[in-house]
Amino acid sequence: MATIWTAIAVAAVTGVAVLGFWVAAAVIARHRVEAAADLGALAAASHVVEGPARACERARWVAERMGVTLLTCRWQRLDALVEVRAPSPGLAGLPGPSARARAGPAGRPP
Repeated sequence: MATIWTAIAVAAVTGVAVLGFWVAAAVIARHRVEAAADLGALAAASHVVEGPARACERARWVAERMGVTLLTCRWQRLDALVEVRAPSPGLAGLPGPSARARAGPAGRPP
């Protein structure tokens, strides 16, 4: 009887550990995609004087280097609005995390 209870306890601990790893992978992916969106928006905003197309290319370059896909890059007045998506972390077919960020040019008063 003790062997059965031990096997059940080991299975439960293993299940909780796997669930914990999945949650950790999702959280890490979310943080990574948020950082990529922030940096992409900052890159675009810092290159606004070169024109919107060139600034969005800079945001795409940053996104690719961080391992995410740039979905949209658009402008609202002088603010860059960037949206990115990361590949799925492998959680049972769930879509990858996405994030949005907004940044304006340096030197503009708040």
